[in-house]
Amino acid sequence: MNESPALSSTPSFTNLTPDCVLDALESVGLYSDGRLLALNSYENRVYQIGIEDGPPLVAKFYRPARWSDDAILEEHAFVAELVEREIPVVPAMTLANGKTLHEFSGFRFAVFTRHGGRAPELDDPATLEWMGRFIGRIHAVGSLQPYQHRPALNIVTFGEEPRDYLLANNFIPPDLLEAYRSVIAQAIDGVRRCFDRAGDVKNLRLHGDCHIGNVLWTDAGPHFVDFDDSRTGPAIQDLWMLLSGERRDMVRQFSDLLAGYEDFAEFDTRELHLVEALRTLRLIHYAAWLARRWDDPAFPVAFPWFNTQRYWQDRILELREQVALMDEAPLWD
Repeated sequence: MNESPALSSTPSFTNLTPDCVLDALESVGLYSDGRLLALNSYENRVYQIGIEDGPPLVAKFYRPARWSDDAILEEHAFVAELVEREIPVVPAMTLANGKTLHEFSGFRFAVFTRHGGRAPELDDPATLEWMGRFIGRIHAVGSLQPYQHRPALNIVTFGEEPRDYLLANNFIPPDLLEAYRSVIAQAIDGVRRCFDRAGDVKNLRLHGDCHIGNVLWTDAGPHFVDFDDSRTGPAIQDLWMLLSGERRDMVRQFSDLLAGYEDFAEFDTRELHLVEALRTLRLIHYAAWLARRWDDPAFPVAFPWFNTQRYWQDRILELREQVALMDEAPLWD
């Protein structure tokens, strides 16, 4: 997960008490009225905090040792770049100290304005086209320059490294180990074939985790609320997670997305070869993400089904299905 060794001595979230959260906000000149609401987040810790003489704010405390300071600031700079071009995203606030990234008691944190909204209705063609325009605008900016400190989404970072972590740390039950080794080898080989078929596609700065939970919709349209997983990768990464249903449904949905997307950015249709490959990499990466976080007390409570015999049996079946899907034709030629 691209851990930063330089941050390995920072404290765990068990030390992030409510008093610590409020004291951290006070250290940057924000005084709470005592209201503190934990929001749904596992990778980081995110709180809505009532502020004296002002609307509530959202504070995100970054998982220790995950990103370097440079990587976090690079994400902040990308989002600020989008804001400058009037793209509806939520940037980290620049506070009185002139910074967007702050530190208190070993925890790094950023503060954001609170934005409400609802989930977009992705069964509506007009909504999909609007989403396409929104993502196309983000990608037009994302293609202007590369990330220097944030990693790429590729076969190594989302396939080989997660696989190696799972196998090296004895997460796979012994009676399923050979089956898992075999199917994950087939899956990664299938991913390579998909990338070979796609050829030399362009990589750009992405949102990186463009699922419906990270998009809030208002009467003014959509906005993203979390670029924490932003990284470099192919444009299709920010589009395929908005597709669902049978193949004919996904073809229609993608056509609607593309109708808006290409108003602002050109789409290379060779990237359609990568849809199932990227889905496969996400599945592999997700299992390793849970494994890497298993010593966080919040994870066994939230994901009690992880690391059971049934869980790994299902992952083996899932990867076998992906091996077959990756050899099918793309959504359209």
